[in-house]
Amino acid sequence: MTTRAISEPPQNWQGSKPEWVFYVTLQRLGYLPDQDFTYQSPMEGGRLDKGGVILDFVFDNPPNLAVNVQGVYYHYELGADTRARDIMARELMAGQGITLIFVDEDDLEQDPIGVTRNALQFRDTSRLGGR
Repeated sequence: MTTRAISEPPQNWQGSKPEWVFYVTLQRLGYLPDQDFTYQSPMEGGRLDKGGVILDFVFDNPPNLAVNVQGVYYHYELGADTRARDIMARELMAGQGITLIFVDEDDLEQDPIGVTRNALQFRDTSRLGGR
């Protein structure tokens, strides 16, 4: 599979550029939006309820898998509070029977296909996953 460059997100894209890279890479691997996965799924009340989370990608196949794309600045450089929220989200989803995998922005930039394939096989190679 080729690793040709991924274009900039369209103007109407509602997420981050790293999320766009993951989204496009999923499609290159044969996954269809709203059929194989859902983008930006609110869980436990989403942003409206305290303790709720937004999952970047939730999959029907493989089942019980969710992936959040981690921007380096927001998720690692802002401090322990953000990391603690990410860990709590993972634990909350585990209680629902969903495995939440994190994908780091910088890893995705270097090898979008490899990182995406790892995530689809429930392999978390992010900083939070203990790379």
